[in-house]
Amino acid sequence: MYIILAILLFGILIAAHEWGHFIAARICGVTVHEFAIGMGPQLWQKQGRKGTVFTLRALPIGGFCALEGEEEESNDPHSLSNQGFWKKVFVFAAGAMMNFLAGLLILLVLNFQAAGFTVPVIAGTAPEFEAVNGAALEEGDVFWSINGSRVYLASDVDLLLMLANREPMDLVVLRDGEQVSLPGLAVGTYTDSQGQSYEGYGLYRGVAVQEATLGLRLKYTWYNGIDFVRIVWYSLRMLFTGSAGVSDLSGPVGIVSTINDVGTQSVSVGAALSNIAYFGAMLTVNLAVMNLLPIPALDGGHILFLVISTVSEKLFGRKVPMKYEAAINMVFFALLMGLMLFVTFNDVRKLFS
Repeated sequence: MYIILAILLFGILIAAHEWGHFIAARICGVTVHEFAIGMGPQLWQKQGRKGTVFTLRALPIGGFCALEGEEEESNDPHSLSNQGFWKKVFVFAAGAMMNFLAGLLILLVLNFQAAGFTVPVIAGTAPEFEAVNGAALEEGDVFWSINGSRVYLASDVDLLLMLANREPMDLVVLRDGEQVSLPGLAVGTYTDSQGQSYEGYGLYRGVAVQEATLGLRLKYTWYNGIDFVRIVWYSLRMLFTGSAGVSDLSGPVGIVSTINDVGTQSVSVGAALSNIAYFGAMLTVNLAVMNLLPIPALDGGHILFLVISTVSEKLFGRKVPMKYEAAINMVFFALLMGLMLFVTFNDVRKLFS
């Protein structure tokens, strides 16, 4: 059941992304030839208004919204190539915008079921903490930021402490509503609550619970969405710095497997649906961020070429021919498909191992 839900979730996320492009194109008066969910052979089609064909295709790994003048020059006044700069940016970015809004909507629905929200606080410090860092912290201090990165959720504390990598840490806490800065907290040898020695910062972390109100539900929906965006950037940074490898990436097979694990390990069907929905919100925000990266063949790559062509026209009086963009997009699309095949093979190998 959870595997079927995972496949349906993929379809919903893809549909939301392509629907964003479709709605933006219609608003800007751009002709849409086809709105497709999935890739590969066509399974179903329906002729819509204004000449758009809606199709369902066999492979649930993507989708597309075929626009007039997207990949080639066109004399049609309703082509994308004949629209102004900001209309083009709006059409290209609309898919990611719709994914982000879909993620926020899922989080908002989940947050309206919450009775309260947890706030990360200092529950105490190790006995040796004062000798290393002075009487800098008090029980009940609320985590505000770690090394300049805002603590939005209780789960952020462990992540940001891990990223601090046991280097001196700049901590900001809230105390009686006021921000208190604690720069350069040193790593030392401390004793934990079970009397065991460890290397770390000597902080005992706890949580306080705030009763859910409308304002808090809206605030934590936004916090969670922004936190998902930031996690994507942290992941990309780890990938480019070598802290993580390509083998750590997951494709559709790995994501379906993870969703199945999330469902089967939940304590009830209701909890499983909530957990899968939360995971889906993270996926759709991830999709939004990744699609806006300035990489050819992605929406961010289209925007990058648009900026380059516009600057070229202003400076040299001529645009960059679309055939060059199309050729570069084709090369990068092939590279992305190669990466997808590698990740999928790796996902299958992990399943069998």
